Amino acid sequence: MTDARTSTSGATTGTRTSTTPGATTGAADSVTTDATAGTAAGVDWAAWQRSWDRQQEWYMPDREDRFRVMIDMVEALVGPAPRVLDLACGTGTITARLLARLPGATSTGVDLDPALLAIAEGTFEGDDRVTFVTADLKDPQWPARLPYDTYDAVLTATALHWLHSEPLAALYGRVADLVRDGGVFMNADHMIDETTPRINAAERAQRHTRMDQGRAEGAGGVLDWAQWWQLAAADPVLAGPTARRFEIYGEHAEGDTPSAAWHARVLRERGFGEARTVWCSPSDALVLALK
Repeated sequence: MTDARTSTSGATTGTRTSTTPGATTGAADSVTTDATAGTAAGVDWAAWQRSWDRQQEWYMPDREDRFRVMIDMVEALVGPAPRVLDLACGTGTITARLLARLPGATSTGVDLDPALLAIAEGTFEGDDRVTFVTADLKDPQWPARLPYDTYDAVLTATALHWLHSEPLAALYGRVADLVRDGGVFMNADHMIDETTPRINAAERAQRHTRMDQGRAEGAGGVLDWAQWWQLAAADPVLAGPTARRFEIYGEHAEGDTPSAAWHARVLRERGFGEARTVWCSPSDALVLALK
């Protein structure tokens, strides 16, 4: 896929509070600071969230649909006040939608990307429902960094394609250990069925045509993946974290995008009782696994 996807791994420790950003709206992307620009206190974190959302939605116009179904299933399966692990949380996209919909929930965000985590921490500063933890999901010991031994739900979106299949399967085993009996795991990501090459090619061509049309029409001034990171690299607060981010990840994802059937099968093999797709688009799927 074209790597317009969030990173895979940790987050930063501490409790943070939120303006609870939702679906993106508005005109051209712009991120401004006040007179204290150059300090975290002067950053408009809500503007960074909106800019990130718009960039992601250019690649995935149905992005909010997967989040709606994800939170629907969390509420249906584990109730209105779940303890949630936002896995590879990035800017806290899932956490924001979770708390807007289920204000009694609590969330632990885990990631490794220092730039996206800076945005997440700034956004949720002061909210005692939210904690962030920095960890590398390829490190077998990452669960030891979490504040809880078990969670009602573990949720992730457009992130785990940064892992190859073998470490992803190992990660699923560790996730199964973290989900309580009766709890749920969901992964929404780009999942490719390699047995349908002609369908895949048609979907890819249609998607790129739509993106090109959006760019030609201006798309409200939306930034693509590379342009968004250029903006972050030029920001006085995010420049340092962005440089560290590229030292960790490089320019693009190097993982795998196995089919939804592969994800469901491996999740069952690694300790979940049931697993299947609960939402899909022509290119992406949301796989749910129940412990």
